Amino acid sequence: MKLVIPMAGRGTRVRPHSHVTPKPLVSVRGKNMVERIIETFTKVLPQGLDEGVFVLGPDFGAEVRDNLRAICERNGMTAHFAVQEVALGTAHAVGCAGDHLDGEGITIFADTVFDMEPGVKLEGSDVVAWVKHIDDPRRFGVAVREGERVVKLVEKPQEFISSEALIGIYYVRDLAVLRREIEYLIENDVRGKGGEFQLTDAFDRMIQQDAMFTTAEVTEWLDCGTIPALMDTTRHLLTKENGAASEGTVKNSIIHEPVYLGPGAVVTDSIVGPNVSVEANAVIQGSIVRDSIVFAHANVHNAMLSDSLVGQHAEVWGRPAQLNIGDHSVFGKGE
Repeated sequence: MKLVIPMAGRGTRVRPHSHVTPKPLVSVRGKNMVERIIETFTKVLPQGLDEGVFVLGPDFGAEVRDNLRAICERNGMTAHFAVQEVALGTAHAVGCAGDHLDGEGITIFADTVFDMEPGVKLEGSDVVAWVKHIDDPRRFGVAVREGERVVKLVEKPQEFISSEALIGIYYVRDLAVLRREIEYLIENDVRGKGGEFQLTDAFDRMIQQDAMFTTAEVTEWLDCGTIPALMDTTRHLLTKENGAASEGTVKNSIIHEPVYLGPGAVVTDSIVGPNVSVEANAVIQGSIVRDSIVFAHANVHNAMLSDSLVGQHAEVWGRPAQLNIGDHSVFGKGE
């Protein structure tokens, strides 16, 4: 079973944290979104994942590939890479996986954290779309069913026709069929919303050709695509996963749960929490930090932070603040 993840987008809504790190590799309470996706599917699918196919941007460096390769190795998978030179829509992004689109697989756009019940039924379906029931789905694409079978996909309907919002996760029994329909869209310049090639249009063509298209429901769907959403999702996961042991070191400090301390993180002479994620090898010293994310290798010294994000390898020195600073930034030092 393959996992196909298009991730060439620039992640503009979570900048500055996506300037260096692709959005799907941004850490959310100790684990990036790609690793969380793989772990979720490993838990719920009737068979395991054995290949990861990652569609990257043309300027993504070796470090990104190394990180993805290491994630796959930890989960018993082989990593493959493709490049999307120009962003022309969701169908184009998946289509850039090229010859890797064959056999069984799952396509997913990795800017959400989700959960579902184990034992997902895939047998008998050509496509399974994961959905979330939403009272007002006008902001989303929806699946319209007749009985168990999906008969059409509608993008952002202004009148209520279905509560099943599409969340961008699809099982495909034969990825080669999906590749064929994507190629048809591109070769015939069939563009959808925004003048782009849309994955839902490729699936619509499969439905019109009598593909068995069904849905499965997620139990949890958490957005990580904007800074406020990333903060909210981190707070939720801090509470949900609070029983999982933190791996950092606390010296002469007060911790107000929920707090996550990643491996190698050190908190000294500080008050931390509630709702703080301190990622691997970050240091907080002589500070008060609450409702914040301190990314890997960051340093916070003699500061008071709330509702803040401190990028990887960044430094914060002194003064009360609400910050959102990117990787390798320095705030307050030398003043």
